[in-house]
Amino acid sequence: MTKVVRHLRDERGSMAVEVVILAPFLMMFVMLVVAGGRYVAVQGDIEAAVRDAARAAALEDTRGEAEQAARATIAASLDGSDCRVGYNADWRPDGSVSVRLTCDIPYGDLALIGLPGHVTIDADSYVRLDPYRRLE
Repeated sequence: MTKVVRHLRDERGSMAVEVVILAPFLMMFVMLVVAGGRYVAVQGDIEAAVRDAARAAALEDTRGEAEQAARATIAASLDGSDCRVGYNADWRPDGSVSVRLTCDIPYGDLALIGLPGHVTIDADSYVRLDPYRRLE
């Protein structure tokens, strides 16, 4: 009986050691999942904003109004984001409007797991203009 008691005493504290060893790896895994979720969510928002901006620009009557509509749509969709907008239009019937958006996603709060300070996401959208519509 004393051998069993002695064996049980030898195991004391082993669970605490296991938790101390595994906790940093579990936290790093959770932070990696958070980083991946942030990337996917922001990428979806950026792609939706650029698609909506190109669509809004294609509905306008003049080139100036189209660019203004595209920028306003992006500003409303991505309020407070660090993004750069590129706009190009072949403003004629059966022409096209393209909008390109480049945004920086901050990862500074997740630097513990070796991620860079920020990641850049690019998205673009291309919309053809109506060939039978009168444009100015």
